[in-house]
Amino acid sequence: MDVVSLAEIEGFSVGHQEDPVARTGCTVVLCPAGAVASAYTPGFAPGGREMEALKPAGMVQAIHGLTLSGGSAFGLAAASGVVRRLLEMGAGLDAGAIRVPVAPGAVIYDYPANRSKGQSPNERMGYEAAVKASQTPLLSGPFGAGYSARSGKLGGEELSSHSGIGVFGLTNPSGLKMAALAVVNPLGSVVNPYSGEIISGLRRPGGGLASRAEILAALERGGFDRSGRTVLAVVGTNAQIDKLNAYRLARMAGAGIARAIYPAHLMFDGDTVFALSSGQGPAVDISYLGALGAEILAEAIVRSVPPVVEIDPDLTDESGRPA
Repeated sequence: MDVVSLAEIEGFSVGHQEDPVARTGCTVVLCPAGAVASAYTPGFAPGGREMEALKPAGMVQAIHGLTLSGGSAFGLAAASGVVRRLLEMGAGLDAGAIRVPVAPGAVIYDYPANRSKGQSPNERMGYEAAVKASQTPLLSGPFGAGYSARSGKLGGEELSSHSGIGVFGLTNPSGLKMAALAVVNPLGSVVNPYSGEIISGLRRPGGGLASRAEILAALERGGFDRSGRTVLAVVGTNAQIDKLNAYRLARMAGAGIARAIYPAHLMFDGDTVFALSSGQGPAVDISYLGALGAEILAEAIVRSVPPVVEIDPDLTDESGRPA
């Protein structure tokens, strides 16, 4: 299998915009021709926009853009700028008198590193990210919505570690392409999903990374900062799937968060997984897609750790991962 990023899958483009003074940003996925989409929310404290439209029973069958943003509830404003850009592009649901772009969004709580005090990300930033969206291969790092993301927030800002956005994807000889983009801002620590080793996150006051036992002990003691923390994930593919199977893909791929974050899906986590399909590739069994999605998402989360922790991208039998 060859490595590919979300922006390189036909039908999608991705753009970032940051404010280095406010220390926050947003990331935009555009699919102006429409992409079948759904979402799964394993976290208990999500912040989102137009999430009802993504439910399998909903009338809307395709979306035209997606916004991931810092700024907690204030950052949802960035999606308005994305809608404005999509309208300029002629994209949207034909509603008779006007086209209405469908552009859900979700946010992370990136304070106190985010210095905007609720003023950013905003509509302007979302618009600028959408204008910059391209099919240029993506990099992992402190970009867009991940500009001030940190992992291991159980001990507060001073004992957490830098993370950001992680990206990873694969394409195979059949023409299937699948890629994940993750904004990694969890209370938990980042774990190598294949060795179980904690590679980033909560640090001890005296130095070094906290162990699983120390993390559990800290949770038991309580008294930690209960402000939001979240992993946002997008799993995109060119496979031909309907909206119900997009939901199934989001739910199965979400297992990748629990593999790469310890602990995951806690009471103040807003973990959300979006699944998008351009439908321009082959028809593939949904169970295979879900299993592959979980692998790809776990590795994308690992790659958010600076410097990037390299895990062999070839899913070979020798590495203990599916070929």
